Amino acid sequence: MARRGFKKYMDKRSPATFKIQITSMVDMFVILLVFLLKSYSTSPVQLSPGKDMTLPASTSTKDPTDVLKLQVSKNAIFVEDKKVMDLKDGVVDVKDIDQNDTQFLRTLYTELDGQANKSRTIASKNEEMEFDGKVIMQADRALPYELLKKVMYTSMMAGYSDVKIAVLSKD
Repeated sequence: MARRGFKKYMDKRSPATFKIQITSMVDMFVILLVFLLKSYSTSPVQLSPGKDMTLPASTSTKDPTDVLKLQVSKNAIFVEDKKVMDLKDGVVDVKDIDQNDTQFLRTLYTELDGQANKSRTIASKNEEMEFDGKVIMQADRALPYELLKKVMYTSMMAGYSDVKIAVLSKD
């Protein structure tokens, strides 16, 4: 008996007036999709210059590869985000320059040589990796060429002979 009453109730009830409005939800997903596509980077390497560093501009379209990162700012030199040397307005302190070779920066060489030895050790144990002596240098555009020349010379002495300079795209 109770069943028949329920069935009558189900037949007499009004059709549902609640309809799902998915237009705004679709709009939201389209906006999210566009945002994610615009912020997606195809480059495997993320280079972020320091707050006091202005990179030079270029029309180059080649993406950087994942190699040792070297930053040269007006105040310091960093290897893989580790502060190696202090600078004073882009000038190297006399104690950091080798007496026999004025282009050679001993402190920077010690750190780069340690990184090269670590990479060679990993490469000897891992067949898929090899030490290729590549480094990407982020340098402030206002630094004197003499300093950059010393940094590149020292990195070549440590085994990093392939030096690429990071730039900002003019786009």
